[in-house]
Amino acid sequence: MAKILVVDDEVGIRELLSEILSDEGYDVVLAENAAAARNARLAARPDVVLLDIWMPDTDGVTLLKEWSANDLLTMPVIMMSGHGTIDTAVEAVRLGAMDFLEKPIALQKLLAAVRRGLQRQPAVRPRAALSLASFPRSGPLKELRRRLEQIAEKSRVLTLRISGGSIVELCARCLQTGGAPWFDLAALTQPIDLSALENARGGVLFVEDLATLSRAQQKNLSFALERLEKYDQRAVFGCCRSAEDLAVDGWDPLTLKRLFEVTLAPPSLTELKDEVPEMANQALVQLSESGEVPPRRFATAALNVLRNKAWPGGFNELRAAVRSLALGTLEDEIGAEDVQRLLGRTPSAAASALPLDLPLREARESFERMYFEYHLQLESGNITRLAEKTGLERTHLYRKLKQLGIPLGRRNDG
Repeated sequence: MAKILVVDDEVGIRELLSEILSDEGYDVVLAENAAAARNARLAARPDVVLLDIWMPDTDGVTLLKEWSANDLLTMPVIMMSGHGTIDTAVEAVRLGAMDFLEKPIALQKLLAAVRRGLQRQPAVRPRAALSLASFPRSGPLKELRRRLEQIAEKSRVLTLRISGGSIVELCARCLQTGGAPWFDLAALTQPIDLSALENARGGVLFVEDLATLSRAQQKNLSFALERLEKYDQRAVFGCCRSAEDLAVDGWDPLTLKRLFEVTLAPPSLTELKDEVPEMANQALVQLSESGEVPPRRFATAALNVLRNKAWPGGFNELRAAVRSLALGTLEDEIGAEDVQRLLGRTPSAAASALPLDLPLREARESFERMYFEYHLQLESGNITRLAEKTGLERTHLYRKLKQLGIPLGRRNDG
């Protein structure tokens, strides 16, 4: 039975389309906004999507653009609108929509469009690697992407100064246009030759951390740098050490000069703590779409636990954790307990460093803040369990948390 996802913020239209399509023998899944549509697309794997343009949170064209940019248009999408224009229809089709229906939608037009969608087999493309462009709703990552693109307009070589929690590959991938080649020089152990550079023409040369390269790999790097213009390539490298440190280790001075002419220090995952839930969601979608893991979705509480964890290994560590969770969780939804059980219960780093050089009152407040944040994290934000554990009445507990400046967000009292 074919599965149809209907995305519309008007409940009457959702129910009407659901009734019509169900009568025709289709399995219908409903979503009232873009957020619900994202989850339904991952969980239900629809064969066709009917997508309204005008929605309050994220409009349909923006959602279509997001799916297109992340190679998620694996199913035909039919746009719907009661206020559509020719320009809107053209833009939607350009982004990958199969058809455009004006409301009120005639019954025969609706059914004919759905039948055409089911007959059409979308072109299967290799799943693109995640990049900064995969997180269009993140302000900090959008700003970082603009900085990288601005630098790339004037320089073929960029070295990213990194530390723990690196997102260096996400940065480099956003400068990889279309299906351009990706050449990881750190994976090459033999002397490089011109045929390898020819195969990577127009692509990106990458090294996650220059400090890890052997002498032979350093020579390969120098060889490639001298020929960037000839093969129309750009190079993006991460480095956790300074040029001076590399010079002490015997790096070629001319190579170092070229490498460190233009540098940028991207934020680490520690600084991007609020972006971790979106990164984890997108990593899960990519892994699921590529068939590496079964279809899964994150509960909000699980994303909060991931947000509060330290990720010294950067995005690679986060992606590996997401993969482990998707493979190790028995249910379709990954919950907070799954994260804590499979990844371990890790208190915040602050809890291991109590301030001893403050006045007593400030030190007490710091301890209380660490104490409540620690137990709030362990209880996945559940105020009822937190009150029981700390021995405080709930009203007093809420007042205490507010006094300490601990954000609660959406209350989880279940």
